[in-house]
Amino acid sequence: MPQAQEAPTLHYRDSQVDIHRLVVGPIDNNVFVVRCRQSGEAVLVDAANEHEKLLQLCRSLGVATVIETHGHWDHIQAVPAVREAGIAVGVTAEDASMLPSYDYLLEDESVVPVGRLRLHTIHTPGHTPGSMCFRIEGSPVLLSGDTLFPGGPGNTRTDLGDFPTIINSIERRLFASLPPATIVMPGHGADTTIGTERPHLQEWVDRGW
Repeated sequence: MPQAQEAPTLHYRDSQVDIHRLVVGPIDNNVFVVRCRQSGEAVLVDAANEHEKLLQLCRSLGVATVIETHGHWDHIQAVPAVREAGIAVGVTAEDASMLPSYDYLLEDESVVPVGRLRLHTIHTPGHTPGSMCFRIEGSPVLLSGDTLFPGGPGNTRTDLGDFPTIINSIERRLFASLPPATIVMPGHGADTTIGTERPHLQEWVDRGW
């Protein structure tokens, strides 16, 4: 059963960043606003749905741009509305054709500046060809989209999904390089950590999903 919709909450805070979360849409998408505490500048991760709420959140928190973790329909419904409001939208080249419109392309191993914050891009194909995670430099946070959840990888039983590819992405791009204490904030549901999930990789391989 879908969880009750919620008001925006301060989901995480440390000395440099505030992360607000809003759950929207028919399948409870997590939308995150990553905000630099020093400059007040912010980025919204996944313009998923309920554009009125998202635009209000953007105005109140100083959002200057939107970055998409991937192009699936449930993560992009509010893209036209935020672009019409003058907020630029970025997505990977591999998933760009899935969006109705966008403004710039996100590249692997690049940096998205948000005030004094630095969000590092990590291309993690498998859920979609262009799936992207975002690591916040100096904070133990990974915004994983639908690549990694508590208990396993995102769904690959779609035309664009590929299970061996997502396992390789998780193992090589996330588990091999991120500290165990890294907080994983996925595109749906609750947070987890790299240390919680890493020991179960072989279990996921054996079950095949």
